[in-house]
Amino acid sequence: VNRGIGREDGLPRPTMRAGMRVSMKLVAVCLLVCVGSEDPIKKEGECSPSTVDGAEHSAAPSLAPVELIAKKRDGGELSREEIVGFVMGFHRGEIPDYQMTAMLMAIYIKGCTALETAHLTHAIVQSGEVLDLKSLGATVDKHSTGGVGDKVSLALAPLVASLGLVVPMMSGRGLGHTGGTLDKLESIAGFRTNLTSDEMVKNLQEIGVCITGATSTVAPVDKRMYALRDVSATTSSLPLIVSSIMSKKIAEGAEALLLDVKTGSGAFLKDMEASLELGRLLVAAGHRAGRKTLAVITSNDEPIGRAVGNREELLEAAEVLAGRGPSDLVELVRVQCALMLHLTDKYASSFHAALDACDGNIANGQGMVVLERLVDRQGGDPRAIKRFLRREWDAPKHTLVVSSPGGGYVHSIDSFAVGRSGVAI
Repeated sequence: VNRGIGREDGLPRPTMRAGMRVSMKLVAVCLLVCVGSEDPIKKEGECSPSTVDGAEHSAAPSLAPVELIAKKRDGGELSREEIVGFVMGFHRGEIPDYQMTAMLMAIYIKGCTALETAHLTHAIVQSGEVLDLKSLGATVDKHSTGGVGDKVSLALAPLVASLGLVVPMMSGRGLGHTGGTLDKLESIAGFRTNLTSDEMVKNLQEIGVCITGATSTVAPVDKRMYALRDVSATTSSLPLIVSSIMSKKIAEGAEALLLDVKTGSGAFLKDMEASLELGRLLVAAGHRAGRKTLAVITSNDEPIGRAVGNREELLEAAEVLAGRGPSDLVELVRVQCALMLHLTDKYASSFHAALDACDGNIANGQGMVVLERLVDRQGGDPRAIKRFLRREWDAPKHTLVVSSPGGGYVHSIDSFAVGRSGVAI
């Protein structure tokens, strides 16, 4: 696990003992650095970052669409011009749905190189606007591939913003057996998750953070491509996952990205090798776009924290910022906050200094202050957070208490089963 990691990194060398979830999280952070320390694209012969601001909307494939589909079907590597031309042709309506579906299936079966994946990401970015946030200062964002009980972003985004960074977070809704960040925030009456680009920028200027869904002008072709993936059984293709995630993250304008790849029974990727490969591809796409990018592999064999459910997970996230909360969730928020700071010039020299800063703004309540401002700015009642912490809410209509018939301890909890139960409820 520690292969390639030395003490000069400034990162702790955690130990792992059976049954210690927090240690598992820290071991996963070591895997993060292994994934993010090298750009796989450089090994493929092209190492200079490309910009996503260039005008490439007029790019056209050198081959006819059917020839490009055949080339990928037969295992060929598509060039940047061919990929951009195909995607933009689909975006303009020149390439029909059935040919895009055929290309998606060819990619699913034959895969893509890291360079092709980066080009595909770039092409999707080019279909819409790219937010320019340079005037706001240091910008950094985080994305999670999703897991059961994953409420980390709800505490992480305001905590990072309270330390002077700008966090433009575009999040998603529940998918499959996992809950979505936007769904959890909407457990606060009135909270808006559909900000326009102008509203996003205003939030970032005034409080340093926003959490919203993707706007209609950011990577618009991705929505159409995802709809075709959904009906053609190609959603699990790693290159297509990477291009969908990274296109929106790049277009939102953040200079640095932390990517949390969940692995285990509650995650979409169940085994470590597939999770590592996804992490490598995400990092390669970020580097290719000129973003500082790290990917962390974290365990979701058990639910994160003690609660699963929209309101209950928002409460647990608030408890972290109030100086309490489950130890595994606290550790994930602390370490990921420090890593986001570490990606910026201010804390680049010392991970431990970044971690101390995160602890300080939990202890002094500044992270909580920013969370309340975020709720207020996006249409919710900022007092709702304090009411949640006091458990001042309507009692559930139905309650079922499951008691153990004897003494003992919980050996494990199946994340996937818990997630499915949450969806059923």
